[in-house]
Amino acid sequence: MQMELTIETETGGQANMEGEAGKKTRAFRDAQREQTSILAPLERAALYGFARRMPAWVNSDHLSVLGLIGMIGAGACYALSKHNPLMLHLVNVFIFLNWFGDSLDGTLARYRDRQRPRYGFYVDHIIDTFGALFLLFGLALSGYMSERVAGGLLIVYFMLAINSYLAAYSLGLFKISQWKMGPTEMRLLLMIGNVFLIYHPRDYHRRYLLYDLGGVIAIIGMAFILMVLSIQHTHALYKLERLPKQ
Repeated sequence: MQMELTIETETGGQANMEGEAGKKTRAFRDAQREQTSILAPLERAALYGFARRMPAWVNSDHLSVLGLIGMIGAGACYALSKHNPLMLHLVNVFIFLNWFGDSLDGTLARYRDRQRPRYGFYVDHIIDTFGALFLLFGLALSGYMSERVAGGLLIVYFMLAINSYLAAYSLGLFKISQWKMGPTEMRLLLMIGNVFLIYHPRDYHRRYLLYDLGGVIAIIGMAFILMVLSIQHTHALYKLERLPKQ
């Protein structure tokens, strides 16, 4: 059907359609980014320092791939830590690599003025999606977190991420951090927890897994944030698109 439509359309009409598509592409506006986490000022300065010193042959795509490799490696080392707790040190190395690649790819694109807003947004967050899956799957295999808690944490993380993407589309605002906590702070807490985990895998009189306690607290906190943001965004959109009285 699409082929027949193209054949029957005159050359001028087809060129006009392409021109309109080009205008739509040029009219695309990226969502406003909001980063208010505790470490944001220090992180921003460090990332721009790295961007200035990055070799010319390294581009944002290389860094995005590095971020994904970091999460895959962290998940694999979590799984291997079931038999050798010292593998948790390697988990921290891979989490650092994930931070380096995932945080620097966008900064490098902005510094070099090589931005691709739609491509970058999609690639960055689809990598985060797979990365969270690899990380929590490996954590569940490690024995340091039960499967149910890992599954619950993954679900609430995805729901919070979906809320952020919907807000970016409907409100034009993409919040990287929530309530002074962002991805960098979460990575840092996880790295500190990994070191502590080597020597104290259980807590509360050795009855519960340490990461089960932390996971449940994270689930409750993220679920609460999700409910508050859902109400706030719904209220904001209702006011923006208030229907006239009939």
